[in-house]
Amino acid sequence: MGGDADPRSSDEEKNVSVILELAVGEGPGQVSLPDAERLVAAAQASGIDAIRLVDRAGGVPTLDPSVVGAYLAGEYRRISYLVDVATTHNAPYNLARRVLSIDRATGGRVGLTLRTGVGDEVSDPAAPRPDSADSDSASRWAEYAEILAALWKSFPAEALRGDQAAGIVADDALIRPIGHDGVFYRVAGPLDGPSSPQGRPVLLADNADAVGWDRIAGVADAVIVDHAGIGDAESALADALARAGRPRREVAILSRIGIDDPDTVRAALASSTVSGVVLAAHEGVDDTISTLEDIVRKSDRTTPQYLRETLGLPAAEEYVR
Repeated sequence: MGGDADPRSSDEEKNVSVILELAVGEGPGQVSLPDAERLVAAAQASGIDAIRLVDRAGGVPTLDPSVVGAYLAGEYRRISYLVDVATTHNAPYNLARRVLSIDRATGGRVGLTLRTGVGDEVSDPAAPRPDSADSDSASRWAEYAEILAALWKSFPAEALRGDQAAGIVADDALIRPIGHDGVFYRVAGPLDGPSSPQGRPVLLADNADAVGWDRIAGVADAVIVDHAGIGDAESALADALARAGRPRREVAILSRIGIDDPDTVRAALASSTVSGVVLAAHEGVDDTISTLEDIVRKSDRTTPQYLRETLGLPAAEEYVR
């Protein structure tokens, strides 16, 4: 299974998704919410596929990416959103519910970039192994990601019956607790609302050095990698997926490039290796808009219905375990 050919390397026309990275806040290297709206409007008009909202820039936290993403999604509905959230201060159940709610509201256009961190004030007191509360952020990330994946399928959409005559809202037999009792977290579940139109929100990693390729291969849908490391990342991911028994097509590689390097951006857009390009905006708002219009012209492309399709990923039900 792990050696399956990657359909992205076929002779068929390949669309590399384009994602604009923004830090929204008042700190250094961050843009204000009004400026973010201008940028998202321009990105949507240019055919950009998604907006990545990071949680830190210039050493300072941004506005909560999930809140900003929910707000922007209400105004700009043809574009997808990736929200960065760390394990720190975020209980898995609460984050799973929050992200899934936005994903349902957008019709399946949301992904979560889960970042490493420490625990939270809700989960730590109930941790099965309290001595592990502040250690091994990579193992914490992996356990947290597994919980998210389990919660996101704990209330399948088909469980909703809406049978007024019989007085049945949902089929309880299909809604199941996850009963997770691990090292860092104890989570009963299930969630209190149905699964995403795209199966589950797309789950991403962004720091392979901190998380480890085997952990990423175990549960993630995509990984963001600095462009200079793409070659090594492709090899490491393929090996890790083979060990995990997953085909290569199940995890997308997204190349992160500064928007002020247009030649590298154009080369990446023509690449057969990556599924997407994340454009990190380091310029002013007007310069960024001008650059988007210059190097990205995708407005004639049909927008996929779900973020999962945008990234070239298979439907979630094909492989979510």
